[in-house]
Formats: sequence, structure tokens, C-alpha cells
Amino acid sequence: MSRPAIIINELDAVRIDSLLEKPEYATLPVAQALNAELDRATLLAPQAMPHNVVSMQSEVEFRDLASGERYVRKLVYPSQMTDSSTQLSVLAPVGAALLGLEVGKTIQWTLPGGSEAHLEVLALRYQPEAAGDFHL
Repeated sequence: MSRPAIIINELDAVRIDSLLEKPEYATLPVAQALNAELDRATLLAPQAMPHNVVSMQSEVEFRDLASGERYVRKLVYPSQMTDSSTQLSVLAPVGAALLGLEVGKTIQWTLPGGSEAHLEVLALRYQPEAAGDFHL
């Protein structure tokens, strides 16, 4: 299964890498998938990030293509998770799947238990790089 090209902010990549080295996260099923995503991603400086790509701290509108349901979530690090109705951890399977995707792209992602999520990025309501927040 081919996956769409992804672009990740270098700062995000370094932070996620160090997160995945922590024992409490390293053994999570999503850790291996996220490592693979980091390996295949094009890494760019925060200032060079296209403004239509999901990065950490972005508020993204996406759709589950199987159910047709739409969601709006802010992509955050696990330590920032306070409200699952407005936030999505990058270590959650759906969060990992959305990282680096461009608006309009879709991705199929295997969930724990073997089922597949088929997601489409509809819009970015906020992206730190587009707002000039390069160090979030």
C-alpha cells in the first residue's frame, strides 16, 4: 500500500524522535509506525513548511472516509493532552496518520486490532508555521 508523501517540520521530528525513545512510549504499537513515517518524511525547517501541511500544534479538520464523520482536532504531544474532544495525540494512531499530510490528501492507516482507518485532510484551521510560531 503506497502512502502519500509527507512533510514534517524538523523541530517536530526531533521532538517526536526523543519522545519515541522514552520507555513508556517506545513499546506502543504506534511508535514503530511513527518511526517509519519520520524515516520516509521530507524534513523542512519550520520557516520552509508549506502552509497546507499538518504539523504539530495544527488544528486540522479531517474526515473518516468509512463513516463520513468529520472531526476538528489540535495535534498535540501526549503531555499536552487535556481534552480528547478537541485534541489528538501524535501517539494516537489517527494523530500519527495525520502528521505531515497535505490538505486534500488521504491515507489508510492500520489501527490497533488490525482494522483500517481511511482519513482525508479537509482543512487546516490553524498551523503554527503559517502563523509565524516557529518554536511551538
